[in-house]
Amino acid sequence: MTSDDSAHDEPTGLEIAVIGMAGRFPGAASTDEFWEVVRAGRETISRFSEAELDAAEVPAETRSRADFVPAGGVLADADLFDNELFGYTPRDAALLDPQQRLFLETSWSALEDAGYGSPYYQGLTGVYASTSLSTYLLHHLGSDPAALDGVTLHELMLANDKDSLATRVAYHLDLQGPAITVQSGCSSSLVAVHLACQALLSRECDVALAGGVSLHVPQREGYRAVRGGVMSADGHVYAFDRRATGTVNGDGVAAVVLKPLADALRDRDTVHAVIKGSAVNNDGGRKVGFTAPRAEGQAAVIRTAHLAAGVSPDSISYVETHGTGTALGDPIEYAALQEAFDTDGPQDRTGCALGSVKPSIGHLDAAAGVTGMIKAVLALRHRTIPPSPYFREPNPEIDLASGPFHVPDVAAAWPPGDGPRRAGVSSFGMGGTNAHVVLEEAPVPPERIAPRRSAQVLVVSGASERALADNAAALGRALAERPDVDLADAAFTSQLGRRALPYRAAVVAANRGEASARLAARAAGAGPSAGDGPAPRERRIAFLFPGQGAQHHGMAAGLHAVEPAFRTAFDRCADLLADELHSDLRVVTGLVPDPAGTAADLLDRTEYTQPALFATEYALACLWAEWGVHPRAMLGHSVGEYVAACLAGTFELEDAVRVVAARGRLMQKLPPGQMVSVHLSADELTRLLPAGVSLAAANGPRLSTASGPAEGIDRLVAELTGRGIRHSLLRTSHAFHSAMTEPVLDEFTALLSSITLRPPKIPFISNLNGRWITSEQATDPVYWARHLRDTVRFDEGARQLLDGADPYVLLEVGPGTTLTTLVRQQSLAEGGHVAVGSLGHPRQAIPDGQAVLSAAATLFTSGVTIDWDGFWRHEEPGRVPLPTYAFERRRHWLGSRPEQAPTAAPAPAPSASPPAGDESVGDRVRVIWQELLGMADVGPQSDFFALGGHSLLATQLAARVSDDLAVDLSGAALFDAPTLGEFAELVERAAPSGESLPGDLVAELDRLTPAELEELLSEGTDG
Repeated sequence: MTSDDSAHDEPTGLEIAVIGMAGRFPGAASTDEFWEVVRAGRETISRFSEAELDAAEVPAETRSRADFVPAGGVLADADLFDNELFGYTPRDAALLDPQQRLFLETSWSALEDAGYGSPYYQGLTGVYASTSLSTYLLHHLGSDPAALDGVTLHELMLANDKDSLATRVAYHLDLQGPAITVQSGCSSSLVAVHLACQALLSRECDVALAGGVSLHVPQREGYRAVRGGVMSADGHVYAFDRRATGTVNGDGVAAVVLKPLADALRDRDTVHAVIKGSAVNNDGGRKVGFTAPRAEGQAAVIRTAHLAAGVSPDSISYVETHGTGTALGDPIEYAALQEAFDTDGPQDRTGCALGSVKPSIGHLDAAAGVTGMIKAVLALRHRTIPPSPYFREPNPEIDLASGPFHVPDVAAAWPPGDGPRRAGVSSFGMGGTNAHVVLEEAPVPPERIAPRRSAQVLVVSGASERALADNAAALGRALAERPDVDLADAAFTSQLGRRALPYRAAVVAANRGEASARLAARAAGAGPSAGDGPAPRERRIAFLFPGQGAQHHGMAAGLHAVEPAFRTAFDRCADLLADELHSDLRVVTGLVPDPAGTAADLLDRTEYTQPALFATEYALACLWAEWGVHPRAMLGHSVGEYVAACLAGTFELEDAVRVVAARGRLMQKLPPGQMVSVHLSADELTRLLPAGVSLAAANGPRLSTASGPAEGIDRLVAELTGRGIRHSLLRTSHAFHSAMTEPVLDEFTALLSSITLRPPKIPFISNLNGRWITSEQATDPVYWARHLRDTVRFDEGARQLLDGADPYVLLEVGPGTTLTTLVRQQSLAEGGHVAVGSLGHPRQAIPDGQAVLSAAATLFTSGVTIDWDGFWRHEEPGRVPLPTYAFERRRHWLGSRPEQAPTAAPAPAPSASPPAGDESVGDRVRVIWQELLGMADVGPQSDFFALGGHSLLATQLAARVSDDLAVDLSGAALFDAPTLGEFAELVERAAPSGESLPGDLVAELDRLTPAELEELLSEGTDG
C-alpha cells in the first residue's frame, strides 16, 4: 500500500454491520453446516437416481440423450412448512409458492440470530428480498386444474407472484420499514444487500433484512447441457479451471440482517463482519448480446465499491467471485478483476485468493449473491481462506501468473496484514446488472461491564408444547457447548430477541451449567410449567400487599444492593421517614450495616415495623413497575392496604409514609396485647370469643385471627386447646384490629383530616367489607380510622377478587408468602388463577434477587407481559447468536407431481364427497369448512380465524355456503359467528322456511321456472 492510499483505510462512518444470518443450502440445513461444507471444499450437488427421475416424470427419451445431465443442488425438505406458526390453513399453505414459505421461515431465523426477532424492538426494520420465478405455479399448480378447484386467480397470484415476497415477510413479522422485492436476475440478492445498506444510511430503516430464495421444482429432474450453453456438461462446476464447461442449478435460501456499525456497537450486537461499501451498475448495450457479460461493467462496479468503501484494492485478500464455471464468463470476470485491482502498488504479489461457492452447492440464482456473501462473512469470522479443492489448472484464457490472484486448493489460516482482513463479493446478473460488496472483519467488541445480578432468567416459548420442548433443548445444548457465551447476554437475547409465543417456559440460573441442566429438564417435561398448556394472552395482574407479621430483618436486602429501582424508592421512603422515626430505616431493616449494633431489635417494635413494611412493599412495587408489571387490581392486608392506596393515588407518598408512621407510633403507645391464629372460619371463631376479645381478621375459609388483652387471649387458647382446635400465638406486641385500639382513633382521624385524600385510579379492595372500595370510602378519614380498629375481611376480599370472568395472576408484593398461601385456599385452579410470591420466606433461604427473578419467570410463563427493556435498564448486556426457532414443518404440496417422498406426515385430507341428501345443515357446512380450510379435524368449537382463515377466504366460504344451501350470506358473517357451531346456526336461521333442505331438493328447485315453482308451492305443504 502506498502512502497515498493510507487515508483510504480510515473509517468512513458509513460502515454497515452484518449482525445476523440464516440459510438453507444443498447439503446444509444452517449456516454452521454450510461453513463445514465450504471449509471442507465438499461438493453437495446431487446425482439423481432413476427412481427420482421417474418421480419427476422426466421422459425416457430425455434421459437417453447424451447431453442429459441428472444433477442439481437439492434443498432438503423444500415441501415442508410450519403453517400453524404463521397462521396458514393447510389449503393456503399448499397454495403458497414454496419459495415464499422458505424465505418466510429463513427471515424469522435470521432476525432471531441477530437478536431482533421480537416486537420488543421499536425501530424500523426493512426487507429487501429476491426470488426466482415460481416454477411451482408453472409445473404443479398450472398443470393440474383439479388442484386449483375453488381457487380464484387473485388468490393464486397473491400466493405465487414475486411481488408478494418482501411484503409477506413484513406482514407476518410485523416489520414496518420499507419492504421491497428486488429482481435483477442472479445478482438480485446482492443488489438487495446494496439497497438495504443504502436504506440504512439514509435512515429509511434502523435494521434491514436482505436475502433471496430460489427453488426450481421438481428439483430432481436434471437438465440438458446444450453445446455453447451455460450448463455444465458433466454436472460439476469448475470455476476458473481448464475443465469448466458451465454451471449447475442449485436451490437454497439465505438472508442477512444489517445495521449501521455505530448503532450495532452502541447496542452491543454481535457483529460477524462489516460492509465497508457496495456498488451496483449495468453493462448497458455495448456487448454482444443481452445475456453476455461485459468485463468493463464488472470492473467498474468493483472499482466503485472500493471507492465507496474507502479502501485500496491491495488491502483485499479474498474475493468471493460470481464464478459460474462457464468458458466465456470466467475469463471475462477474471479480466474485470485484474482491471479493478490494477493499482500503483506491487504487481508481483499473488496474495488475493479467489473462490466461488457454486462448485460446492451449484448456482442458487436469486439467492446466489447473498449466499456468496455469507460464505465470505464466515471466512472472515473464522479467519480462514476457504479452499477450491477441485482446482487443478486455470482456464487457458486466464493468466493467473500475471495478476495478484491465486485459487487455493486447501483451507488455510487467513493471515493478518497491515490492517483488518478484507474480502470482496461479486454477483453478476444475466442481463447485465452487476453488484459488488467490500467486507471487513468485525472490530474488537467493547469490553463488557460485569452483570449486577448473580442469576439470570432465560425464557423460551413455542407455538406448541413440542416446539417449546425443542427450543428449550436447543438452548440448553448451546449453553453447554459454547463457553464463550455470557449467561447475561444469553438471557437478554432470549427475552428481547424472540417472540413470546403461547407455550412458555423460563428458568433461573446462576451459571451456564445450571441453566443447561434446567432447560434440559424442561425439554424432557420435568421442569417448571411442564404440561401446563399455552399461557393465556395478556393476563391481568393483581398485587397483594402483606401486613404486620411478614417482616424480618434483612428483608429485600438483596434487592436494595443490586436493583436501582428498588433502592431509589426505598431510600426515598427512608429519607421521608427520618424525622418521623429518628432512625435510618435502612439500618433498622438491615439493608445497610449497623455500626452501633443497636438496630436489630427495633424492627419488632410496631412504630418501626409498619413503616418498614410500607417502604419495602412500595419499593418492590416500583421495581415491578420498571419491569412493566402494573396491577389492574390490588388487595392489601391491614397496613398493606396503605401501599395499595398510595399506588392508586389516594395518598401522596409523602402523606402515606407520615400516616403509616403515625399509625405505628400510636399503636406502640397502647397497652400490650396478644393475637392468636385459629384454624376456624370467622363465624366459628366469633362464637368462641370471650369478652374483650375481637375478631381481628378473617383470613381464609378455615383460618381466622383473634386479638385482645393477654388474659382474654389466654382464656380463648384454653378453650381451643380443650376442643382440640389448632391454633398458634402470633409474634406481636399489641392487639391490632381490636377494641384495645379505640383510645387512639380520634387522634388518628384528626391526622387523616389534615391531608388530601383522592379517589383511587387503580381499583383496590377494602379490608372492612371485602368489596371494591368506593371513592367515598377512600377519601373519608373515618374509613381509615375504622380500618385500624375493625376486622380485616381478607377472605371475603380474596373471593371478590377471584370472582371475575377473567383469571388473575396474583402477585404478593412484599416479604414472605403469607398471602400467596391464603389465596391458594380459594381453589385458584378452578378459575384459572395463579398466585406468585415476590420474595421467599426467610426459612427458605432463597436469596432475594433469585426469588424475585423466579417470580418474574413465573409471571412470564403465566402469560404476563414483562417489559424486558425495563428489566435491563441499568445493565449493558449484548445480543448473541442463540439457536433459532425449531419449526414444526409439515408437508404442503398441491398437484399431481410430488416434489419428493413425504418426510413428514401429510395433513389429513378432508372429505370432498358431496353431502348426502339427508345430511343436516351443520354437516354440510362442516364439509365446506373442511374443503376450503384444507383440514379434516374441524369441530363445533373450531374458530375460523384461529384455524388460519382470513377475509378473502371468508368471502369464498360465504359464497360457497350461499350457493350450496340457498342462503344469502356475506363474508362478514364469519366475524359475527366465527366458530363452526355458531356459523352453522346462523346458516340454519337464514335457510328458507327456517329448516335444512336436502341437497338434491335444492338442485331440483333451482331447475324450476318461476311459474312451476309457484304451482308447486300452491299445492300445500303436506308433502
